[in-house]
Amino acid sequence: MILAVETSCDDTCAAVVTREGEVRSNVIASQGLLHARYGGVVPEIASRRHLELIDAVIADALESAGATMDDVDTVAVTRGPGLIGALLVGVSEAKALAAARRLPLAPVDHLQGHVAANFLAPDPFAPPFVCLLASGGHTLLARVTAYDGYATLGQTLDDAAGEAFDKGARLLALGFPGGPALSRLAAGGDPAAFAFPTGRMGGLDFSFAGLKTALLYKVRDLGEHEAQRRRADLAASYQHAIVEALALRCARGLEQTGHDTLAIGGGVAANGPLRERLAQLGARLHVPPRELCTDNAAMIASAARYVEPAPFPDYLALDAYATKRAA
Repeated sequence: MILAVETSCDDTCAAVVTREGEVRSNVIASQGLLHARYGGVVPEIASRRHLELIDAVIADALESAGATMDDVDTVAVTRGPGLIGALLVGVSEAKALAAARRLPLAPVDHLQGHVAANFLAPDPFAPPFVCLLASGGHTLLARVTAYDGYATLGQTLDDAAGEAFDKGARLLALGFPGGPALSRLAAGGDPAAFAFPTGRMGGLDFSFAGLKTALLYKVRDLGEHEAQRRRADLAASYQHAIVEALALRCARGLEQTGHDTLAIGGGVAANGPLRERLAQLGARLHVPPRELCTDNAAMIASAARYVEPAPFPDYLALDAYATKRAA
């Protein structure tokens, strides 16, 4: 079995997954309430909280799986991208666990983990397919033709989709985390009330900075009282613009690659209107369970099944990286 650790942002995660892709346990300790008072994730606080939680989260994952370290043959860990301090906590923990038992260590790219969430039982999705990854830190469209990697078709030029949700929620005074709060408010609004831009430039790249600015100006133009009265309409129209921007590029990606299958991953994949819109594209759609869309360690273990692990002691000098590497 594979024991995986994920600490790329503010969730402390550990999972036990079999070589066949069966998820025996998938433990996630969220720091959402801890960071809510600051209106966003504070990297230093996230790193310190990971240090406090990681041993207990790993112990919980092993116990929930009915396993011990004696049953583990490989340790896997997110190496990047993400918050560098948070990543180093997970990498250091994984190296220590593996080295103590002379086990091999599989370093995994976080974005490849989101792709590999689609390979897990009981509903594995086989390549080739187009995959949309949309989260708070990353948004990209990928062509997946094998289990061990992907080719980037398009990516965000500025804000990620999840970041756009959070910033929009902040402009509407909805607090943090903003994405779920904005979606709940949008459910009671009219998505056609305001015409926000969807970044209709050619190609497959994404841009959400202009959309955020458009919401800022609309709130100012309406005035405090009217903006408050029409918050639901603003949220619904803003969400509609994000969803349309993502769906438009998915449609283009499917057309350009000739694939008729689409998978999605990342925290934004939990958004109901996005799922409904992508289902209208006519492609066969695969959406992992919600707990596998947000950051989790089961997806890291899934990706580790297709990574050549480093033997002891080769990984002792392994380092983390903060930004996306070329795929």
